[in-house]
Parts: sequence; C-alpha cells; structure tokens
Amino acid sequence: MDSTRKGLRKGDLYKDNYERLKCSTCEKTLKKKNDPDEVFSVRTCPECGMEWKELR
Repeated sequence: MDSTRKGLRKGDLYKDNYERLKCSTCEKTLKKKNDPDEVFSVRTCPECGMEWKELR
C-alpha cells in the first residue's frame, strides 16, 4: 500500500477541480476509512478496491 503522495506522483491518483482525490483508472472519488489507533487513514477506491495511506 503506497501513500497518497506517491500515488499522485506516479499518476495513480489525481485531484479534481475541488481538490478531491480520484483514482486515475476508474475516475471515482476515494472513500476514507479512519482508525483511531493509527497515525494514518486509508483511502480506498470504491470501484477497483485499491488502497492508499494518507497521513493525518
């Protein structure tokens, strides 16, 4: 699982006009899962299921 920053650099993710993160392959807005015990949240594509870590 890569970070969202690496995903943006590699072209797996992009930001739309409203600064929302979107998956490049599916063009769907990423969903966020928060775990209170972790330092990061997990961003998931609802279409293809790929996941990225995002630091809070």
